[in-house]
Amino acid sequence: MSSPGVDATLGKRSVGEDNLRSRGADRGDADPMSAERTPSETGRAPRQREGGRMEKLARLPVFFALQGRRVLVAGGREPAVWKAELLSAAGARVEVIAPDVCEEMWHLAAAAPGGPIAIHKRRWSPDDLPGAAIAIADAEDEAEAEAFAAAARAVGVPVNVVDKPAFCDFAFGAIVNRSPLVVGISTDGAAPVFGQAIRAKIEALLPQGFKAWAQAAQSWRSAVSALGLSFQGRRRFWESFAARAMAEPNRPPEDADRDALLAVAEAGQALPEVGSVVLVGAGPGDPELLTLKAVRALQSADVVLYDDLVSDAVLDFARREAKKMLVGKTGYGPSCKQDDINALMVQLAREGRRVVRLKGGEPMIFGRAGEEISACRAAGVRVEVVPGISAPQGAASRLVASLTHRDHARRLQFVTAHARDGKLPRDLDFKALSDKAATTVVYMPRRTLPDLVAELAAAGVDLATPAVAVFSVTRADEQMVWSPLGSLVTAVAAAVDEGAAGPCIVLYGHALSAAEGAEALLDPAPRTAQI
Repeated sequence: MSSPGVDATLGKRSVGEDNLRSRGADRGDADPMSAERTPSETGRAPRQREGGRMEKLARLPVFFALQGRRVLVAGGREPAVWKAELLSAAGARVEVIAPDVCEEMWHLAAAAPGGPIAIHKRRWSPDDLPGAAIAIADAEDEAEAEAFAAAARAVGVPVNVVDKPAFCDFAFGAIVNRSPLVVGISTDGAAPVFGQAIRAKIEALLPQGFKAWAQAAQSWRSAVSALGLSFQGRRRFWESFAARAMAEPNRPPEDADRDALLAVAEAGQALPEVGSVVLVGAGPGDPELLTLKAVRALQSADVVLYDDLVSDAVLDFARREAKKMLVGKTGYGPSCKQDDINALMVQLAREGRRVVRLKGGEPMIFGRAGEEISACRAAGVRVEVVPGISAPQGAASRLVASLTHRDHARRLQFVTAHARDGKLPRDLDFKALSDKAATTVVYMPRRTLPDLVAELAAAGVDLATPAVAVFSVTRADEQMVWSPLGSLVTAVAAAVDEGAAGPCIVLYGHALSAAEGAEALLDPAPRTAQI
């Protein structure tokens, strides 16, 4: 069998991809949270995600290099003082031009934080603008603002007029200063107070010690470059550096840290490039449910192989340079064959790439993780797993219900209602699934729900048991369908007719009686409640 191939950019179809298109789709269970698939489905090839990397920006965040460069500040009142201080702190040669200069500006000029500040007591002139790196004005009125902006733009100088956005080519945002680590925050002028609140939050979260680590990175960069490391080697060095800084942010970095990191980098240079695979649980949908370890894995990936049900908001956490390839399975639609996903994953890792296999929900629960782990081990590829929030956990959080409430449930059981042939698995233990002291979660129930309820009824289940079907759990379009178990099939069918869509799981058991929304069971007609 030909293994799926990718070119150097992972962007073109290869012979392996053509083979995958012709071989048809996998017949096994879908990934966690995905809907079921039928044996008649057609195959598709992994494809790179095109576009969609960056949503529209109100402002382009850029950082001017102003060390030793001349900048112009037209205005001597208090609003101009802060701008002059920022520019001086960035190393600029600041020229303040104004007929009236406040006392605070004179004090600032006498003790400039960085570059020198010269004050000229006169009105600005268009002749002052040529050669300036940027120009700032604290204009007294609209006419002066318009004239200053026009004069600056006429000679190609970026301009900012204080509190007059119509005449600004750029804006000053809130700043978190750990220089050379600098964080800028902008709300495009819509909510400056909100921007300041975010700045305060980041200030509290960002250790002061990062300043020393950023300074160390600046001074060590030439030594790292001198080693002649490969791209992957340099990345390994800086990732190790970042990990050490994150682990001990308030300990000043020492020469011993540099020497240890350089020694590891040099030793790795003699070894062949070795890739790896990380199976990462993306959670049920809400990107805020990603774990910190999942985010770190995404930010160090070379390639992300992701499922259909992984949202764009989750993919946005991936390293921007990473190639993102859709290899998912869709409910009753074209799907990538599992063997080919395995082969592509292994091939990319053997090429020295860091592969993140991003899977909906929790990869170790009905997620085909076992097959992918076995494929990696058989190929000698290092593999690890980063767990995710499972669909039942997400549902329990939205229901505000304990699935193992001590008064109602002594155990929790997960089961799939979808076998390889697309039908209800024949080896299910319906006696166990009818246990009134258990909470049961059913994955991939949609197509086989009538058969499941019928088998449970035959096994003696209490048909008044509280049940809920949850569509698109934790997502914006989440829907819950409450019903006694005996009438759940009718309730779900009605909900689908009314537009309920997306991956679905079913939960039933008396522990749900205390959940938010369970009062719907008191209504003689089962209904849907959209969250």
